[in-house]
Amino acid sequence: MSTARDIMTPDVTCVRSEESVVDAARKMVELDVGALPILGPDERLKGMLTDRDIVVRVVAEGRDPAGCTAGELARGELVTVDAGDSLDRVLQLMADRRIRRIPVLDEHVLVGIIAQADVARRLPDSTVGDLVSDVSRAPAH
Repeated sequence: MSTARDIMTPDVTCVRSEESVVDAARKMVELDVGALPILGPDERLKGMLTDRDIVVRVVAEGRDPAGCTAGELARGELVTVDAGDSLDRVLQLMADRRIRRIPVLDEHVLVGIIAQADVARRLPDSTVGDLVSDVSRAPAH
């Protein structure tokens, strides 16, 4: 059975918790990505920073992006998978939590990330369609 390690993108670029949101946004532009993992001073994963976080929690609130750090935007429960987790577990977690990307850890160390694009490149169309549908569904009220 395939594992998270089999479909993840390794060598993930991260943003440090003390880096400014401006620096994080520049990295996103350079890499053409919509999210970056946030690493703390202890080299542990603290959260995920998305382009949406920057718009909604910084720009829309009138905060200074140069004076706001990535770490300030790390919030909530961080959802991760272990490198050895089955693809079924990964897909179920992404669907249940309605998340488009999920960090992959090995012994608490970030080793990769799985995005919907990784799933699309490596799995059958029906599996991809189911995941996109589940992730995109409206939350229950």
